[in-house]
Amino acid sequence: MPGEANRDLAAKSVTVVIPALNEQESIDRVIASIPCWVTRIVVVDNGSTDATAERARQTGAKVITEPRRGYGQACLAGCAAAGDVDILVFLDGDLSDYPERMDRLVRPIVEDRADFVLGSRTLGSRQKGALLPQQRFGGWLACLLVRLLWRCRYTDLGPFRAIHVTSLDRLHMDDRNFGWTVQMQIRAVVAGLRIMEVPVDYRQRIGRSKISGTFRGVVMAGIKIFYTIGRELLVARRAVDGSWSGSWLNNQPGS
Repeated sequence: MPGEANRDLAAKSVTVVIPALNEQESIDRVIASIPCWVTRIVVVDNGSTDATAERARQTGAKVITEPRRGYGQACLAGCAAAGDVDILVFLDGDLSDYPERMDRLVRPIVEDRADFVLGSRTLGSRQKGALLPQQRFGGWLACLLVRLLWRCRYTDLGPFRAIHVTSLDRLHMDDRNFGWTVQMQIRAVVAGLRIMEVPVDYRQRIGRSKISGTFRGVVMAGIKIFYTIGRELLVARRAVDGSWSGSWLNNQPGS
């Protein structure tokens, strides 16, 4: 049974979505670290060629297969499989984050102090080598652009995040690749969500990163992130001009 301090968390339905690609060395440890008050764990096997899916199933997690590659694509599949839920938590499968500290992200939503909580690695403690220079610079530049264009000060694009499901529905997320995180953050601002950043610690991942571990991965991720920022700006401007009638922005309060 959850401890006294976590009974309020257990009163809400919380689903954790874990996009996973070749994470057989870490996935069971990630799942084992998730607090007992979490209602459901959904692992999205995004085309793994190792035993990721099998090891996740052995832990009792719900495993779904999404063969179409892409971080955002995996997250979208996980959302669709989450079922009836109050809060969604997104977490990587490489053990770089600390799932056992998930209450830092979920509690502000449970207590109705936030709609969307982002775990900031730059505000927390980082193991040496966990956040590479190219990651720090790219994140800093992306956050600077968001601050200049949307007047919201983020410090990170970290994958460890929690959001109330009704708030997520308002965002109409559609990015299927590396732009998922920054798209969510921009659309959360535009939708008027109550946003909170909390410090999260970060350690070196198990295995090689599919993005920062290769030069091509870094370049492609950077291009997609900045493309997404430009696309979201274009969507916003067209919505203001009234020339984008099908935009998700036109469905937001005050649009």
